[in-house]
Amino acid sequence: MDIKSMKSYLYWLYCQFELITCSYLMEPWEKVLFYGFNVTMLVMVAYTAYIFFPVHISTAFQFCLPLFGSQRENTVSVVK
Repeated sequence: MDIKSMKSYLYWLYCQFELITCSYLMEPWEKVLFYGFNVTMLVMVAYTAYIFFPVHISTAFQFCLPLFGSQRENTVSVVK
C-alpha cells in the first residue's frame, strides 16, 4: 500500500466511524467532548487490563495447577 491509498483508507475509516456513531451531526464542541470521553474510557480500560489481568491470571494458575497434580513451588523434597 502506498501512502496516498493508506491516507484515503484511514479517511474512509474515519467517515465510517462518524456515520456509525452519528457524530457527523454534532457541533465541533460536542465532538471534542464525545471524542475526549471515548479516548479517556479507552485509556482507562487499557490501563486496567495492563495492571489487573496479570494478577488474575497468576491467581488462576495458582488455583488450577494443584488440580492437575503438579507440585507447589515451596514444596521441597529432601533426599538423603
